[in-house]
Amino acid sequence: MELNRPEVVAEVSAAFDAYERALVDHDVAAMNAFFWHAPQTVRYGIAEIQHGGEAISAWRETCVPVPASRKLHRTVVTTFGTDFATVSTEFTSDETPLRGRQMQTWARLGPTQGWKVVAAHVSLIAMP
Repeated sequence: MELNRPEVVAEVSAAFDAYERALVDHDVAAMNAFFWHAPQTVRYGIAEIQHGGEAISAWRETCVPVPASRKLHRTVVTTFGTDFATVSTEFTSDETPLRGRQMQTWARLGPTQGWKVVAAHVSLIAMP
């Protein structure tokens, strides 16, 4: 298996960047489109848990938008072959002194679906 093929890293980075724009813009339809809509999809949020694409979509309809001041730090994209990747990032905002951490697992689900988030975890921690 080949790690970090440049063209695959570029594809996943573009998908992640587009997801981040949708997140900051609170574009619910776009955010939902980036997640695999399947029962196996899991999202662990800061104060909530969703199992399955339907639960994730339902939660997004009522969730509070992320702060417009959100800034990413130390984003790492790692690809494994041509169809699997992880994206890890840290984030801050003017809304809290806490440091956010976000990890996503991305999979290419064929030519019609493209790259989708199949698992995600978001958390906040105090910084020393």
